[in-house]
Amino acid sequence: MKENGLKDIYLYDELTTSIKLIKLGFGELQNLDMGNDFYHLPFQLLSSGLERLMKCHICLGYHEKHKVYPDSKTLKKYGGRNGHDLTELKNNILSDYFKNHGIQALSQDEEFLANDDDLQQLIYLLSEFGKYARYYNLDIVTSATKPSINVKQLWSEYETKIVLADTELLDKLSNFEYQNEVNTFVTQAIISKLERFVRGISRQFTLGRLGQKAQQFSPAYYNFIMLSDNQIGINDYRKETTRFKKKETKVRKRTVIDKLKRKNNPEYKHKKITKADYEGDWPFYADEAVIECRQKHWCVIEINGHDYALNGAAQGRFNLTSVHDAGMAIMGKSIGPFIDMTLKLAEE
Repeated sequence: MKENGLKDIYLYDELTTSIKLIKLGFGELQNLDMGNDFYHLPFQLLSSGLERLMKCHICLGYHEKHKVYPDSKTLKKYGGRNGHDLTELKNNILSDYFKNHGIQALSQDEEFLANDDDLQQLIYLLSEFGKYARYYNLDIVTSATKPSINVKQLWSEYETKIVLADTELLDKLSNFEYQNEVNTFVTQAIISKLERFVRGISRQFTLGRLGQKAQQFSPAYYNFIMLSDNQIGINDYRKETTRFKKKETKVRKRTVIDKLKRKNNPEYKHKKITKADYEGDWPFYADEAVIECRQKHWCVIEINGHDYALNGAAQGRFNLTSVHDAGMAIMGKSIGPFIDMTLKLAEE
């Protein structure tokens, strides 16, 4: 096999590796909750995946200009002093290998990649983690003269900023029933920024006309290239993660006894709600559901003849899977109004 053909194969393999790392990184972010704060894993996956994607982008753009791939020293220069600076990689892509061709979508990509402050901070934190901060703990232990930054702490401060900017979200944070929803909202807000970043880079392979090879390699990022604005922030990436695959799902099919309890037990209140009649942003994949409040505290939802937990109390009391974990609710869409409606049923 000719050398160029071999390089093409390895570059495509690197590109497919990058998309797998990015998707797993998103999934591990979504796996974080009050019982799992192991940020190190998604940081590691995302910093590596984004670096690989951008270096592949540069290799393809360089090849289109010079008809050869860059050598290792040239490629390293694009990543700053140590070759791994994500901000430097992004800025060099924008200056050397990004074209909008007067296309509105690409112009919006360019504006976002260059000027969105929240994106800059996220890229900076992931970059610092990939370069140095993954060893922050050891820097402290060994009294390093210039310890790396504490990315986990700064990331937490970034999450807090998202909550503080939304008074409704801030009010929910103090209520245990809504803490999972708040965490999910914050995570999806972060993933939304990074999804737009990945889409902006990968759309150059096709709409941006990065070159023939980029066009040939574009199927690796097809899902992001085709990602529409209304699909941003609602994707569930957890399904491919080991933790989610091992998570026991307890989906309970309703029985005749359940129907009798709902009908005859005065402490069980229920109401059927349809997507057509609901005025807000419908958060479920199914077009109708039955909400049920049990003994004033436990919020359960029936979808397609199966019970799921709406709030954490019901999840623990009846050993049910949450409606989000079961994949019945759309990530990034609030189920808070349904918890509110269910609890109000007890007052009727």
